[in-house]
Amino acid sequence: MKRTGKEARFKKQRRLMTELPGLGKAGALERRPYPPGQHGQRRRKYSEFGLQLEEKQKVRIHYGLREEQFRRIIGKAQKSSNTNWVESLVNLLEKRLDNVVFRLGFAQSIPAAKQLVSHGKVLLNGKKVNIASQIIKVGDVVSLKPEAYTNQVYMAAKQAPRLPLPTFMTKEEKGGVETGRLIDEPNMEAVPFSFDPGLVISYYSLRG
Repeated sequence: MKRTGKEARFKKQRRLMTELPGLGKAGALERRPYPPGQHGQRRRKYSEFGLQLEEKQKVRIHYGLREEQFRRIIGKAQKSSNTNWVESLVNLLEKRLDNVVFRLGFAQSIPAAKQLVSHGKVLLNGKKVNIASQIIKVGDVVSLKPEAYTNQVYMAAKQAPRLPLPTFMTKEEKGGVETGRLIDEPNMEAVPFSFDPGLVISYYSLRG
């Protein structure tokens, strides 16, 4: 039987035993708070490698990145910080346009936000953009094209926002049009789920 997108997203979160808001609707662990599979309810044994792998997978999957994309962003973060580069990594990930659209509540998930961007429905400082990976800057204003405010993706997010507005953003609404602004640099506290940065650092330090 072919799995639906929702089932696949729930299975990923159950495997990692963590709700990842970027994947969309909540509730992945409510009915089955254990990993998928016939042995899911048994006590799991973790190696150090297993722990490291799961922590980095949480971050990669939440932000909707392939491994090669994730490694490229890690490379940028490592160049900008000689100490705790995960802080720089989080800063870059949270400032990606697709994530900003999601965190502003314009879409219920990061994949849905990517769709809005790729379809040319997102404006950055009043100009159309279609690159979901673009890193925005403090002071930048993000909004949608006028017709996008009646789009199903936006309306679903408006009715049931996945996350509260983070402290490093502001949002205002005038005449049914919402605009958001990045007002501060995101830090480690911006990540909307629990993870261990040290394990992510260990995973990549051992594997280049």
